[in-house]
Amino acid sequence: MMASISELIGTQPILALFLAIGLGYAVGQIRFLDFSLGVGAVLFVGLFIGAIAPKVQIAGPLGLVGLIMFLYAIGILYGRQFFEGLSGPGRIYNLLAAVAVTAGLLVALGLGAVFQVSLGHTLGIFAGSMVSTAALQAAIDTIGNRDPSIGYSVTYPFGVIGPILCLYFMTRRVKPAFPPKPVRFHIGEVTVERLPAAGATLGAVMATLPEGVQIAGVRQEHHNRLPDPDLELHPGDALLIAADRAAAVDEVASVLGHVDRGRLARDRGDITYQRFFVSKPALTGVKLADLPLPPGIPIRVLHVRRYDMDVMPSPDLMLELGDRVGVLVAPDHVAEARAHFGDTVKAAADFSYVSVGLGMVLGVLLGLIPIPVPGVGTVTLGIGGGPLIVALILGRLRRTGPLSWVMPLPANIVLRNLGLTLFLATVGINSGQAFVTTVAQTGSLLLLIGVAVLLTTVAIVLLAGFYLLKIPFDDLLGIASGATGNPAILAYSARTAPTDRPDVCYAMIFPSMTIVKVFSVQVLGLLSFAS
Repeated sequence: MMASISELIGTQPILALFLAIGLGYAVGQIRFLDFSLGVGAVLFVGLFIGAIAPKVQIAGPLGLVGLIMFLYAIGILYGRQFFEGLSGPGRIYNLLAAVAVTAGLLVALGLGAVFQVSLGHTLGIFAGSMVSTAALQAAIDTIGNRDPSIGYSVTYPFGVIGPILCLYFMTRRVKPAFPPKPVRFHIGEVTVERLPAAGATLGAVMATLPEGVQIAGVRQEHHNRLPDPDLELHPGDALLIAADRAAAVDEVASVLGHVDRGRLARDRGDITYQRFFVSKPALTGVKLADLPLPPGIPIRVLHVRRYDMDVMPSPDLMLELGDRVGVLVAPDHVAEARAHFGDTVKAAADFSYVSVGLGMVLGVLLGLIPIPVPGVGTVTLGIGGGPLIVALILGRLRRTGPLSWVMPLPANIVLRNLGLTLFLATVGINSGQAFVTTVAQTGSLLLLIGVAVLLTTVAIVLLAGFYLLKIPFDDLLGIASGATGNPAILAYSARTAPTDRPDVCYAMIFPSMTIVKVFSVQVLGLLSFAS
């Protein structure tokens, strides 16, 4: 029976590929003490399939295509945050992460030399401990064989669970206090009793408002209307206040009058509230201040619902496909406003294949450019670096002429996870036999080296960051997650700290550390050949 299954799988590589993906995801959902392998389980199921069916091999560039999809989606998603992280505190955060990752690499090389582990296995240990698929591919390309995938497979599980355990014990030790996760959109209604001067206009009042506060609507003479800076205000008028802080509404009320809930909301005769999906590409990547609106139809964007958060509509905010905009519009013009924004839920899973294709082409081409390194030779960014760097740049630009580079988060997640599963399944299936042989001989040694690499990296981030650099703990969680790389670590950090800082700092650190890992692996491979 087993021989028949092995023969069937061995002669049907497509069957083996989808079997690894399907079973891998099922195994990845199994939880033990709040830990699961997630998408990483696809690699181990692929190794098992490759071990029981020695004949099966996934030929062609399918795995590399998957890796490009994964890295491109990561770069597009985090491009803006990455470049913001190159200034201010982000520079210190990136430097700390780079020191920690470099120290982990030195530990891997040192212990590999002491215990006479091959360079291919050593680089795989480093990539697995850092759960970096891009570094794994760079190691495979540089070494010229699949030895790195063995070290990667042995150390990958601890590369996921190890940082989580470190973060757990560090949190227990320092017992940090976190500020509540801020709500970035608040509304309130204020009845005007006092004005800066007799006959003051709405524009004059708006100029006195605190930062992050806007007037979204006015009630005057029993009618609601959209704000007009030239409108003359009088005592008894009501203002609809939108603010990024709850206290800001009370601050405005204390200056102008008093909070009077419901005066505008009860009357929908002149202005009504509607929420639309943004599904037209022409509206994305454009600042709200420059956003085209249907002529002759007054529309006020009250807020933007992005992912699971309401965002204040600042002039520099750019809409994305899948955003939901809350607008104030006259009831007679609701249909025109809906048609203008598109308002189809399909936009949440759609993106421009033109921009994705062009972006990936540019990434592959960048990865082919030789980079001279004194004393080493020439290296390339390769498949692991070129697409990521191009995607980061395009994610920062967001739009170039008619092309919108960004994509909705649901579509990004699908592209990212599909690409990663294709890559991991291919690597696992093609490395199954070598994995069994190596683990039987030196598996425990490879694992122990991987543990040392991981603990060195995380310890430097947590201890130096907290005790020497005095980095806020929620920022530190994001730095540690970005340095080690796996999204499961970030998910644990986000549950530990109820703020958005782990996500923001992860976005600052993960792309740059991926580049550091890829470049380091390539340089070391070339040095080994030169010697």
